[in-house]
Amino acid sequence: MIIQMLPTLSFGDAVSNDCIALEKVLKSMGFKTAIYAAHIDHRLPKGVVKDVKKLPELGPDDIVIYHMSTGDKLNWDFGKLNCKKVMRYHNITPPNMLISYNSDAAGICADGLRALKWLSDKVDYCIAVSEFNKNDLIKVGFKCKIDVMPILIPFDDYKKKPDDITVRRYSDGRTNILFTGRIAPNKCQQDVIKAFTYYKRYFDEGARLFLVGSDLGYENYKRKLERYINLLGVEDVYFAGHISFDKILAYYKVADLFLCQSEHEGFGVPLVESMFFDIPVVAYDSTAIYDTLGGSGFILENKDYVETAAVMNEIIKDKELAAKIVANQREVLKKYDHALISEQFKTLLKENVING
Repeated sequence: MIIQMLPTLSFGDAVSNDCIALEKVLKSMGFKTAIYAAHIDHRLPKGVVKDVKKLPELGPDDIVIYHMSTGDKLNWDFGKLNCKKVMRYHNITPPNMLISYNSDAAGICADGLRALKWLSDKVDYCIAVSEFNKNDLIKVGFKCKIDVMPILIPFDDYKKKPDDITVRRYSDGRTNILFTGRIAPNKCQQDVIKAFTYYKRYFDEGARLFLVGSDLGYENYKRKLERYINLLGVEDVYFAGHISFDKILAYYKVADLFLCQSEHEGFGVPLVESMFFDIPVVAYDSTAIYDTLGGSGFILENKDYVETAAVMNEIIKDKELAAKIVANQREVLKKYDHALISEQFKTLLKENVING
């Protein structure tokens, strides 16, 4: 039996989506499998996940794949299981990035980092979602074998029909700048807003900025962003919030450029989504971002807002340059092919866990 465990299975969350996608691969391999979580999003279809309290008794031949991304009692329980233990590491946000806006979330992440260190000699094998994450595991003392396998992304979902109303509303010839990701301080939406302000002021007064993502738990950070927008005197900045999938697709459909200023990403699924939709990506070089982009997009070495605005303008106005960036992104996108990652997952399991 191979089961997956994680503290929370959420609707639309990158870690949860990875877990659900991997379950389909496990089933295709003929394994008896299930997902168990301590906290379950009520919006998920019935039967997708089971309460961890119903976890069956496990033996030495059973395999648990544990998705580690935050603090939770389940982290400590996982380390005590009598079975083969595999960690799927998604990274944990540094508490210092969160504490000013959500001390509870910062405390949870701090507990997660303590548990991660404690687990360093209790896990048989790790699959990190990026080289950055692999290096983090090594830094805290993991000695077991660690392989890197990207998040398994079901690209067929992105071929679904986008929301017509949103597409029609914003397909009016004006420039649309996009960033998707939860409204949280480590994502640095304030830097996206600042760069956009310079772009709009000096290059394209008709431009719009869409910030797509939930502010749950960081409502005070969003309020600070709104005050910042007023202070800058910039217009046409829109918070889309936590929206339905067809509306997310619509924002990708109308976007002319994806601007990322995040300072902590264990992987960065929106970067890959932007590549899928042929949106040129401009991103600050931090954590896993360079690796996820595979050197494509336009990488910023620092946060010079005027320079960033000038880069945005050059890419949007120079169609040949934009086409070249998109072509490079398409090449990188091939390494995230669903069938390719699925086969990699099967191989890693067979070589390091099942037959190991």
